[in-house]
Amino acid sequence: MKKMTSMVSAVVLLCTVSAGSVFAFTDLNATEKEPIMLLKDKGIVAGIDSEHFAPRSPISYAQSISLIVKAMDLNLSAISFTKQPQASDYFTNVANDAWYAEAFVNAKANGLDIAKDVDPNATITREQYANLLVTALELKGTFPMVKMAVLFADDDQFSPGLQGTFQRLHLYRILPLDESRMAYPKREMTRGEAAVWVSNTVKFLESRSTLGQPQVQPPRESQGEAAVTVEAVNADVNKVTLTHSLPHPGYGFAITGVRFGVDGTAVVEFKISEPKPGMMYPQVITEGKAETYISSKYKVVAEQASSVGSSEPTVSTPAVSSPTILP
Repeated sequence: MKKMTSMVSAVVLLCTVSAGSVFAFTDLNATEKEPIMLLKDKGIVAGIDSEHFAPRSPISYAQSISLIVKAMDLNLSAISFTKQPQASDYFTNVANDAWYAEAFVNAKANGLDIAKDVDPNATITREQYANLLVTALELKGTFPMVKMAVLFADDDQFSPGLQGTFQRLHLYRILPLDESRMAYPKREMTRGEAAVWVSNTVKFLESRSTLGQPQVQPPRESQGEAAVTVEAVNADVNKVTLTHSLPHPGYGFAITGVRFGVDGTAVVEFKISEPKPGMMYPQVITEGKAETYISSKYKVVAEQASSVGSSEPTVSTPAVSSPTILP
């Protein structure tokens, strides 16, 4: 009876709802309502009945895998097999005829970290769920992310290897960090939490492009100004070096020109070029660097080049390895 109840609950969570349903769940709080109704309207989740979603109820491993696979559209279309894969090829406790078997196969074949002896009916913790969700997200592309450590008040509670994906869940702004800075990595996931995290992930993907084709955004707004280093070559000439943090190695960085003002300022213009379309790059923050040489009588500042032409004269100053002395 317990097994049958669990199966019915799982099917209710993940069944496709009919298009145009006007029912709304009455047991959702203000934070849950919009993201969960978004998934309901997309046919990704449904409630235990037309009025109740049961957001505080625990969610099983099988339900979690099925929800993530369905929302992230993980499939086997780009994977070659010598025979039709079955759940028993990967897992000892997942029956080939189980309602969740196909989802487990799709998840494992796409690289999600699922133990061979996983219990599909067991509950799943926040750190385990975050690891599965972020891994599924990053299968969709490479996304810009500020490289920084998120310090949780309960950092010591994470299992080895699971803290990194949980941090990226915050860095992608899929899961906000509250004032307590608690991650609760060992706490069991609920239906409400699971659905909200997935809904925020779907919106994250859609904000960049269509599902499966994310667009990397330029770093102009999020990466700050270029750092300027001035070194004296001799009494008359300074070597000027600009450095700038870039989301990954696909971005380019170059000096495009220098504007000399009547106030004794030399404005060194730089440009950040976007990655080549269709290319994949490691998600590693890199440092762009470019150099030029300017007369020591000028005070140097850096400015990102605008697509609109300036009325002031511009002296072209490509990055060079040997001095090109400017006025």
